[in-house]
Amino acid sequence: MKIMVTGTAGFIGNHLAIKLLERGDEVIGIDNLNDYYDVNLKLARLDRIKDHTSYTDVRADIADREAMEKLFNQHQPQKVVNLAAQAGVRYSIENPHAYIDSNIVGYLNILEGCRHNNVEHLVYASSSSVYGANESMPFSVHDNVDHPLSLYAASKKANELMAHTYSNLYNLPTTGLRFFTVYGPWGRPDMALFLFTKAIIEGNKIDVFNYGKHRRDFTYIDDIVEGVIRTLDNVATPNLDWTGKDPDSGTSKAPWRVYNIGNQSPVELMDYIKTLEKFLGKTVEKNLLPLQPGDVPDTYADVEALVKDVGYKPNTTIEQGIEKFVDWYKGYYKE
Repeated sequence: MKIMVTGTAGFIGNHLAIKLLERGDEVIGIDNLNDYYDVNLKLARLDRIKDHTSYTDVRADIADREAMEKLFNQHQPQKVVNLAAQAGVRYSIENPHAYIDSNIVGYLNILEGCRHNNVEHLVYASSSSVYGANESMPFSVHDNVDHPLSLYAASKKANELMAHTYSNLYNLPTTGLRFFTVYGPWGRPDMALFLFTKAIIEGNKIDVFNYGKHRRDFTYIDDIVEGVIRTLDNVATPNLDWTGKDPDSGTSKAPWRVYNIGNQSPVELMDYIKTLEKFLGKTVEKNLLPLQPGDVPDTYADVEALVKDVGYKPNTTIEQGIEKFVDWYKGYYKE
């Protein structure tokens, strides 16, 4: 299978590319190596795959319409996984234009490339952030998600809507994956686990928002990647029972689906920190702060649809995942 993966220098994209290559797929990897965080970490991720005979490394920005048209025409991928995006809830408040450029304009270029090149299936990253002001737990793909709390969340909801129009108009099978707080080795330096680990090792305080009362459905990277591959192989199909009189938010009469990929086991932030302290062998002083604008207090994934359609749900425990992250961090940074 020839698969185009955008964001292959990123956290999830890099892990996914490795797994696809290991199972024998050909991967066209696209990344613009932007400086949102440490480019050296992105280059180190790419070093893990750059010499693979079935990997094609491409420097391009998905927001570059002409470049994306050329890449689709040249490579003719059978399937596409779009993981390239401007990430981060808080950063979307500081730099909103970056989210429109990448998450809206860039995503449109992906949809157009798929439409005009007979791509068999587009799988793309959505986010648990789309649940926004929804307080019904656990979050279900059948819930309404019309009240986002950040531009990042709004851009991901827009991705799902844009995908639906292409599935409806052009019969393009699309699957959106709402990831729940992904963590693990080679992770993003702007995320809590990375920030906390660095601070604890260096003996600094950590900022703990919402006074530590956050609950997050932390999901280990290997579980995320397995969910991506399972859904990629399971091409989206229409729900023949769907009706506009009683519309289901998670399916459609078009070949369009959305799934949660989460651990289905929310953990309080303070317990997460305690587990990290355990594996680092140090305690940390905490600077307790109020809830940040755009953040939601809790996330909790209902993965029933994922289990039903592809027979999979994440199962890595926080203890297992944090231990593996700490081992990687110490090795990578020679701590």
